[in-house]
Amino acid sequence: MVLGGYFATLAGMRKPYPTDLSDAEWNYIQPHMPAPKGVGRPRTHSLREILNAVFYLLKSGCQWRLLPHDFPRWPTVYCYFRKWRIDGTWERINRAIRERLRVRLKRDPQPSAGVVDSQSVKSTAVGGEQRGYDGGKKVKGSLRLTSW
Repeated sequence: MVLGGYFATLAGMRKPYPTDLSDAEWNYIQPHMPAPKGVGRPRTHSLREILNAVFYLLKSGCQWRLLPHDFPRWPTVYCYFRKWRIDGTWERINRAIRERLRVRLKRDPQPSAGVVDSQSVKSTAVGGEQRGYDGGKKVKGSLRLTSW
């Protein structure tokens, strides 16, 4: 539970952004969020507000320091973002959403194949060493791999 009167009321006082989670989306994501540890200070910001701030950043493309003031402070949001990246929270959320979508589409929840592609990028003769050589395409330059 979120404690701290001022911070707890921020979410209820501000106008919603288009990137904010709906109640249904939050109810689906919430079980995949890390539980609070039993020790330390209690949370002063709701995890939903932290997620709303991260989604705002991703959609708007703004810098961390330019996060609007009606969200939690940017260092707080960044701290949670980084912690969740390291502990695998983002991966768990992504997996759960992907599996739910695949079930809705009447497909196996686990993908059975992936696609890997490459692209040769020519490099200029001026300004550096030659990167490599793609023998199949007979191109000097570097090879860029993509997968989806």
